[in-house]
Amino acid sequence: MKFMRLGTRPDTFYTGEATRMMISDLPSDLTIRINNITYLLHKFPLLPKCGLLQLLCSGRGHAGSVTLDLHDIPGGEDAFELCAKFCYGIKIDLSAHNFVPAICAAMFLRMIETVGDGNFVSKLEVFFNSCILEGWKDSIVALQTTERFPEWSESLGIIRRCIDSVVDKILTPPPKVRWSYTYTRPGYAQKKHHKSAPKDWWTEDIADLNVDLFRCVVNTVRSTNMLLPQLVGEALHVYACRWLPDFTRGRPDPETSTASQLTQEKLVNGKKQLEMIVILIPEDRGSVSVGFLLRLLSMANLLRVSPAINMQLIKKCSLQLEEATLNDLMLPSHDSCADHHIYDIELVGSVLEGFITQWRKSYSRDEYLLRKVGEIIDSYLQVVSMDANMPVQKVVSLANVLPEFARPEHDILYKTIDIYLNEHPQMSKEEKKHLCSILDCHKLSAEACAHAVKNEKLPLRIVVQVLFFEHEKHGRKSTRSHEKQQPEIQPQGIEQTETTVCSLERSQLFSGERSSKQEDAKRRSAPSSTLQKLEPESEQKSRWKKVGEMGSDDGDERGIMEERSIQDLTKIRMRRSKSEHGRRKGK
Repeated sequence: MKFMRLGTRPDTFYTGEATRMMISDLPSDLTIRINNITYLLHKFPLLPKCGLLQLLCSGRGHAGSVTLDLHDIPGGEDAFELCAKFCYGIKIDLSAHNFVPAICAAMFLRMIETVGDGNFVSKLEVFFNSCILEGWKDSIVALQTTERFPEWSESLGIIRRCIDSVVDKILTPPPKVRWSYTYTRPGYAQKKHHKSAPKDWWTEDIADLNVDLFRCVVNTVRSTNMLLPQLVGEALHVYACRWLPDFTRGRPDPETSTASQLTQEKLVNGKKQLEMIVILIPEDRGSVSVGFLLRLLSMANLLRVSPAINMQLIKKCSLQLEEATLNDLMLPSHDSCADHHIYDIELVGSVLEGFITQWRKSYSRDEYLLRKVGEIIDSYLQVVSMDANMPVQKVVSLANVLPEFARPEHDILYKTIDIYLNEHPQMSKEEKKHLCSILDCHKLSAEACAHAVKNEKLPLRIVVQVLFFEHEKHGRKSTRSHEKQQPEIQPQGIEQTETTVCSLERSQLFSGERSSKQEDAKRRSAPSSTLQKLEPESEQKSRWKKVGEMGSDDGDERGIMEERSIQDLTKIRMRRSKSEHGRRKGK
């Protein structure tokens, strides 16, 4: 930070309650009132340098004391005191912190060269051009102080010149950066011997600006097309972390994540800042991360931004959803109800619907991309199912957004159902049926089927379906294995010579036929016996339906399957009745 010192005399201003005076042997002949402060001063050092005071005193004559009201002076009494001390030759220190109010007050008092040589405004201009605009942090601080005097700063060109200085330094190649800057990234301070400044060295310092000045700086930088979109995106991310309420919180907190916890001022300012950030996001894909976009979307719901901004954010999120992690989707719910759920599952559903819409419009329709998103969503469903207040309708709705081919397997979806049933033991039969409607038993692995058979929380209909499909799978496998063995048996019979066949007695041939029939019967009964261990209750019911619909055209194999299903269903019912009887007895 650079300073400029003017004047040599010691400070002889004296304050008594609401009055400030110059300690002197001469009586005061100029009284100036600014707000609640009264200054008792002298005409001879002030009038030669202040054109406004000359004009105000000219009509009142030079004799006697004069009283003036200067309540409109920019910067108030502090800025006027700097000007008065300059006129008296008292020592003052100027810096980027007090430059703007000083030059605005000096221009108000018309302390210019036409009034007196070497006047205050000319000295302030020299300090501004040679010191403040040459420094990085000085330019930032001076730009910040213009917030208090927007009209004066704009008319004097201070804002425009400060922004140009800041942008010129931002566009400087990192190896040529020689000035100090704020950079607090983890681990950066511990690294020594940096050859050059990081590419985003400027983002934290400009984040201290208010929303309007920040927008002006970023828009000017973008208009040059000299920086990567990712650097602009990083500046927006830093600004959001600096100003938006609770933006950096890692986990949702139901006690502080509602709009009622924010003051009206924070809501208004936060809404304006968020809308500005969304508008400034570059159109280039990847300029900001999808995690950042999702957090902006969550904050947009909290701050109640305009529908246009909300839709714009949903579209941006859906275009990059495949890049999201599970942690990115853990957005807190901003519901103000007493028993609200922790996670905003409806918001994730809106983004997913946008992704599906964009995917269907694309020419490539990459199924791998869709399956990748499906895995993320199914993992998310597992987490939200642990929420005791999460309605089953919302879980089912989100699961049904994905098309069927997005899930080649349903093991993760089965785990979601199992978790939800464990966390919500008071569910009705209809709710359980509605929850299990998202499951396709055809797409379950052997391990998942084995677990489902023993899962007493599942509806019996689902267990029967699992049993039926398992029987069907094993029936197909046994048929395929039997067909594979047939070509091996036939060549052996062909290769037998006539003498060998003739030498066999009829009794041996009949015994050989009986043994082959016994082996076929074993092959048919073996798969069904192994299935008996794996099949669950709920699948058996659906199998019953399907077996009834199939009719009797399929022969002995389906008859065997039907008998096995009856046995399995009877065992499951007996096991469940025993467990219920045990629970009642315990009560």
